[in-house]
Amino acid sequence: MPNTYVIGLIAGGDTALRNPVEAAEDDPDKGWEELMEHKINENDVLVGIAASGTTPYVAGALRHARKKGILTGAISCNPGSPVAAEAEIKIEPVVGPEYVTGSTRMKSGTAQKMVLNMITTGTMIKLGRVKGNRMVNMQLTNQKLVDRGTRIIVDELGLSYGQAKNLLLLHGSVKKAIDSYKNQQNCNQNGYNCSYRQPSPSAGQDLRSNRFKKG
Repeated sequence: MPNTYVIGLIAGGDTALRNPVEAAEDDPDKGWEELMEHKINENDVLVGIAASGTTPYVAGALRHARKKGILTGAISCNPGSPVAAEAEIKIEPVVGPEYVTGSTRMKSGTAQKMVLNMITTGTMIKLGRVKGNRMVNMQLTNQKLVDRGTRIIVDELGLSYGQAKNLLLLHGSVKKAIDSYKNQQNCNQNGYNCSYRQPSPSAGQDLRSNRFKKG
């Protein structure tokens, strides 16, 4: 999944992830200006996140986006907030007062993170990147993920571990490996001979070489 599909912005920029940049959230136009740098358009969806639902940085960005015909959503733990009023889709988990007053990183932040997890997971499912309850389009960036992908193929296709790993390394993803194997089986059943080149030592790359000949 390209890192341009989901882009996260925070008032104050990346610096604010480690050090407070408190005044940055008070600018109602800054959020939209930063979105414009990423060339946001009507093909995108903007989700504003603010625990209190009053942050000008978020509310202003949503307001500008709606004027441009961009689908908007808001996640706030304060029902009926100004931020929610600016969005077409309102998600407002009710968590009650924080144990430490004003410390929204506790219940509110946790609830918002769970909502975001549901949104992104649902999106991945709709895009076909999940089969059953398993990720089938994960990047094979380390041995743990290669092993996990191999075991998924073993369970799905009934192959040995070695055969499944070779198939995974040949195609570069679990989904491609499974789809290709099933297509090969269908091809054979319909009177074709289907052969595959064995993978080179460069693991994780898509090295497909399919040849279909009428039998």
